[in-house]
Amino acid sequence: MESLLSNGIQISVFSRYQPAYSRPTEDQYVFSYHIVIKNCRQDTVQLLYRHWVITNALGEVQEVEGDGVIGQQPVLEPGDVHSYDSWCPLASPLGSMEGRYLMVSTETGENFYAQVPRFQLESTVMMN
Repeated sequence: MESLLSNGIQISVFSRYQPAYSRPTEDQYVFSYHIVIKNCRQDTVQLLYRHWVITNALGEVQEVEGDGVIGQQPVLEPGDVHSYDSWCPLASPLGSMEGRYLMVSTETGENFYAQVPRFQLESTVMMN
């Protein structure tokens, strides 16, 4: 598990290879990840936007951006935790993801970023 505290938001990530959904003979590797977001600030915040940078072992980089996470823009009061599960396909058995969430303080209107730590995507399939 990877974890990072930035701007008062702690983000922890656990990733796992999903062999049942992968097709290594077709260069399709599927990974799931579980994210836990904890508000360590003194104010209430809302997650507005996500930006992911996904890199595979071939050096190919994909960026994914959009509103919220899995269709939600959660509001977290001080001490609150929000968690969710998602997935990512890769064309190689190894890779990494990292990113950031655009957050806003619902009390001050301040926008800020919470960094998502870089985490590895590693399959049980060996590369030749």
